Amino acid sequence: MADKITIKAEQREGRGKNDTGRLRREGKVPMVVYGGGGEAVAVTAELSEVAAILRTETGPNTVFSLDIAGVGAGDVIFQDRQIDPLKGRLLHADLRRLVKGEKIEVTVPIHLVGEPAGVKEEGGVLDQSLREIKVLCEPANIPDFIEINVEHLKAGESVHVSDIAGDKNLELHEAPETLVAAVVLIREEELEPQLEASEPEVVDAKGGDEAED
Repeated sequence: MADKITIKAEQREGRGKNDTGRLRREGKVPMVVYGGGGEAVAVTAELSEVAAILRTETGPNTVFSLDIAGVGAGDVIFQDRQIDPLKGRLLHADLRRLVKGEKIEVTVPIHLVGEPAGVKEEGGVLDQSLREIKVLCEPANIPDFIEINVEHLKAGESVHVSDIAGDKNLELHEAPETLVAAVVLIREEELEPQLEASEPEVVDAKGGDEAED
């Protein structure tokens, strides 16, 4: 198991646009830490270090230690984040303090496993409707992904959230009837026969058939 990541942070006083703009120019990212029975604290940390966590395999579900100068260290997880849509840069993050034994809601990806019978034997196509699912669990039990075997699916059959195997450490926070994936048959539409073009009828200026000489 990899060592837990530790990020050093400092409390910040300014909360205006000028202050946040200055921090970003200095290569830092403003954040707010809340939850865990404590008051919200505005902090700042090195952007490169915080962004590196988001690039790990567990991404925003990574539990890491935030060491705030003058306050101390504690485990946190991303609750929300703001990304620049053009530059892809992290602009702001909300971090949630973690308390031992407390369950939190996170979103994890869904991985489909196996080639469905309806694809292999009937020429169907596997269509995945739900790619992420919300789960409630303790931070230590956050899964990297939810795995669903779809080998048994025939053409016209589907799998829903209610079909996902249960786990005593995990509670699914999605409607049971939500469609996850289905095997569908795609039939090419019959093309309408093209009518042969006929030569246009020539009419005289009066609207009748052209007279022969």
